[in-house]
Amino acid sequence: MASKKEATRYIGQPAKVLQAEPALVIEWPRSLAHRHTYGKLSPFFKGLGQGKLLATRCSNSSCAEKGLWLPPRADCPDCNQPMEWVEMPQPVIGTVHTYARVEYAGAGVELTTPYYQVDVELPGVCTIFKGYLAYGEPTIGMKVKACFRTEDPTNTILDMCWIPEG
Repeated sequence: MASKKEATRYIGQPAKVLQAEPALVIEWPRSLAHRHTYGKLSPFFKGLGQGKLLATRCSNSSCAEKGLWLPPRADCPDCNQPMEWVEMPQPVIGTVHTYARVEYAGAGVELTTPYYQVDVELPGVCTIFKGYLAYGEPTIGMKVKACFRTEDPTNTILDMCWIPEG
């Protein structure tokens, strides 16, 4: 497991939880106060702060789509039925599909640069999941493990990163 300093490249303030139920509503402290709701995707962001990676799967048994979705979807893109939540088994190990070195992040990106943005293939997941590598240099085919910010979570996607496996 990476140390907190190694795994956390977040340099801003954590988001303040304004409402937890039925949907997560946060205030993100940037130059402007930005409030939004995660709506039906709230369990995903709550799970990250608890060290869980939650995917979704179509609840319609007659739907052709049987895979897991990450990032999660509230409703199935094929049959428009509600999705159900599935916790990915721990440890979450994936394979780097592709990557990009980010030299200059845009406004509002709370990561120190340079960093690597990685696209990760996960077993049983029909989509490619995007994230960032906390340290090291990625290669295509490299095994990576999900690492979570459970202490002082930001309630954002920055509560999860990837670290080299092994």
